[in-house]
Amino acid sequence: MNTHKPLEVGITGGIGSGKSTVSHIFSILGVPIYDADSRAKYLMAHNENLKQAIQQAFGKEAYYENGELNRSFLASQIFNDSEKVKIINGLVHPEVAKDYLHWLSEQKSPYILREAALMIESGSHKLLDKLITVFAPENLRIERVKKRDPQRSEAEIRAIIAKQIPEEEKLQLADFVIYNDEQHPLIPQVLALHKQFLENSQSTDKNH
Repeated sequence: MNTHKPLEVGITGGIGSGKSTVSHIFSILGVPIYDADSRAKYLMAHNENLKQAIQQAFGKEAYYENGELNRSFLASQIFNDSEKVKIINGLVHPEVAKDYLHWLSEQKSPYILREAALMIESGSHKLLDKLITVFAPENLRIERVKKRDPQRSEAEIRAIIAKQIPEEEKLQLADFVIYNDEQHPLIPQVLALHKQFLENSQSTDKNH
């Protein structure tokens, strides 16, 4: 039985902010990372209860005959339809929450990172001990996404940004901000937080 409970740290940031890059630096330091967005995709493809629920809500076309998720069909269904976005989130988020708790129960590290793009939008940040927001100016984020996803137009990228909570709000809710704006080196910022979280987790253990 694992009695040690790691410090739970959330990491979020708007599209193109570089939160995955920051998470990768933490992972090199040996910190376990729970990538909520990747796990959501995995569960939508492999969790039979979730697959059935998605098909009931959106129709059989939500999956190909081979059982793979039909992403383009689902995207076309929920794009610009806030009610359908709520439906899919209402199906997926509880399964991700269960998956995360199971994963967390197996961790023995002093602290863990939970990475998600829509962490604040989904409210899952409220369940964590600390929250990091990765910040970059909007124009820089758009340039990064254009390089990473050349198939996306600038209008599409701006539409995605418009659907996310404004950066100012994310900064206000964050316990820590990592600036990935090409003005501040990333690694020293990550190392400083790593040291602080290790110290925090030790003091939490002493208080138990």
